[in-house]
Amino acid sequence: MRIIVGMSGGVDSAVSALLLKQQGHDVIGVFMNNWEEEDENGVCTAESDWADVRACCDAIGIPYYAVNFSKEYQERVFQLFLHEYSRGRTPNPDVLCNREIKFKAFLDFALQLDADKIATGHFARTDDSGVLLKGVDPNKEQSYFLYMLKAAQLQKTIFPVGGLSKTQVRDIARQHHLPVSNKKDSTGICFIGERNFRNFLSAYLPAQPGDIRTPEGEVLGQHQGLMHHTIGQRKGLGIGGRGDGRSWFVVGKDIQRNELIVVQGDDHPLLYSTSAEVEESTWVGPPPCDEGESLHVMAKFRYRQPDQGVTIQWQGTKALLRFDTPQRAITPGQSAVLYRGDVCLGGGIIQSASARN
Repeated sequence: MRIIVGMSGGVDSAVSALLLKQQGHDVIGVFMNNWEEEDENGVCTAESDWADVRACCDAIGIPYYAVNFSKEYQERVFQLFLHEYSRGRTPNPDVLCNREIKFKAFLDFALQLDADKIATGHFARTDDSGVLLKGVDPNKEQSYFLYMLKAAQLQKTIFPVGGLSKTQVRDIARQHHLPVSNKKDSTGICFIGERNFRNFLSAYLPAQPGDIRTPEGEVLGQHQGLMHHTIGQRKGLGIGGRGDGRSWFVVGKDIQRNELIVVQGDDHPLLYSTSAEVEESTWVGPPPCDEGESLHVMAKFRYRQPDQGVTIQWQGTKALLRFDTPQRAITPGQSAVLYRGDVCLGGGIIQSASARN
């Protein structure tokens, strides 16, 4: 079987390629260059990652290519990313990158090379029918970022490390002397890495300072742009020492007035919601219930969050989620991902949340 592996320069994708090679497949490594700009230190991280991909492929003994998807990324992911921030929301570009680049543009590219399947280093699992399953390592499980995929895409996909722990992955890399065996895991936004995010965003969206106020209208200070803040945020508000000494938390944004709404205390009722409206809802496979019907499932509202019980009622591309227990810091623009056991059913983008009374 010819399998094209999307290689990032990290240990997970390198081990994925190694395992498939050991299984006797015809394996080709492909590095996707999705972002060409230099960071604030004048370093293009894509260059070093590409060097790591070449070194790993040489060590494994497989051919390799690089493909440039930066134009597709700008058009399909980054522009929407900026639009969401301009609306005062907090988007998740990794979800969009998987839908638009890794499992669309890259999949199409691989099929043009007569690939039978593609593979990536995601900690998730699938089967021949296109069911999406959680990865076995709870600390690295990544099905949350893949919920927008369809069964037809997953039928063409293999996740070689989805049944392993991160420790096992690194052990395999060391045993086979892969050059990235001790390489640090990438963090931060998928396409900009660990650079200063506030500075990065300010280069694309103009800062619009405004008031920081309480729900009662008391002005406590100034923010430098709503785009720099998210629901539940505690640090970086610059209003410490005000009020009764407890920490301040972001609970909302008044877009029309360009005001950031904050409350004091991590147990404040306005930090919690009992329901959320979701848009752009999508299912991996067939819908688990008919439109208008209610279904009890489990959900995550952020990466690595323990599963939470919810009742969903969906109509077209929208859905209402009612929580079994109040949920903290539900954030518009983030994803609500739905599960039944280990099976990822799908999900949607949080549009709004209703605070408890």
